Amino acid sequence: MPITQEAIAAALSRVVEPDLKKDIVELDLVREVVVDENTVHVTVEVSNPAMHSRKRMEEAVSFQLKQALGKDVNVVVNVNPLSGDRANVRKVLPKVKHIIAVASGKGGVGKSTITANLAVGLAQRGFTVGLVDADIYGPSMPLMFDVLHEKPTVKKVEEKNWIVPVENYGVKLLSIGFFADPQQAIAWRGPMASKALEQLFKDADWGELDVMLVDLPPGTGDIHLSLVQAIPLTGAIIVSTPQPVAVADARKGVGFFQLASVNVPVLGIVENMAWFTPAELPNNKYYIFGQGGARGLAEELKVPFLAEVPLVQSIREAADVGRPAVLQGDTPAADAFRPLVEAMARVITTMASPTGSHLKPVASASQP
Repeated sequence: MPITQEAIAAALSRVVEPDLKKDIVELDLVREVVVDENTVHVTVEVSNPAMHSRKRMEEAVSFQLKQALGKDVNVVVNVNPLSGDRANVRKVLPKVKHIIAVASGKGGVGKSTITANLAVGLAQRGFTVGLVDADIYGPSMPLMFDVLHEKPTVKKVEEKNWIVPVENYGVKLLSIGFFADPQQAIAWRGPMASKALEQLFKDADWGELDVMLVDLPPGTGDIHLSLVQAIPLTGAIIVSTPQPVAVADARKGVGFFQLASVNVPVLGIVENMAWFTPAELPNNKYYIFGQGGARGLAEELKVPFLAEVPLVQSIREAADVGRPAVLQGDTPAADAFRPLVEAMARVITTMASPTGSHLKPVASASQP
């Protein structure tokens, strides 16, 4: 069969973009087609930037072209993520500019405390912020945000029911904890947990957000894989304490997001519980869990080091009463998170958004 533009177009029209549910010709995702003797070079775009999504698109395009033109035709496919204003056709959370996962290699390093204070701190600086508590088996955000007994409402738009997130301290929040008995363990198998989590993203009315933080469960398992396959993450933050056993697991966390099949940028590492300063000895630092382990890991892996957060008793107390420490004003607990919040504000502001523009947060009256 001769290689014609018409035959190529017909073949490509049989390739469906999996998230947008239309063919790539109709969506204008075919950026370039070049025929060089017996070789067809095709450049297309895909809505999910993850490596697995691009690989599936490459295989689908190659298959349809060989089916139409003959198996002896060489097909070279280049797949890029949507760029510029074209990214607005992204179906999953199209009004959310950045989706950032907060992860840890192991439990007990304070990942949820970091996430809660980072979310509120960014909201204080004028960003519109959402937070998904994806720690399916140990959801803690309802307690940390003092909304343990609240329930999301539902609104109906064009025959579809949408979950309306709970809001407190300027942060929109959804958690599996809202839909389960706080006294009852959540005993779900992986597929059920992944499906429930997906609903928090795809069936919720998040509105327009500058950034959405996703508090992941510890480790690198089923939930993590399901998330990166279903949600177009902008990047990930890894939380660790300085101690070697935590740093070893943090290394695995970084490695997970750097896998070719995942391919999510690691925006930085946070060292939590970096040191302890007792109130009666404000000039002393005690390195209870070791010193500089997470910072050293960041330097070794050439990943940005975002901040050190000290171990402060009032941070724990603030979390337990549902009022994140960053709300305490000019106190050691609030000061502990200031470098992290400022570092992430810079990262988010300078990152190009999926629409090709840059975030322009409104200045907060409570911040200099």
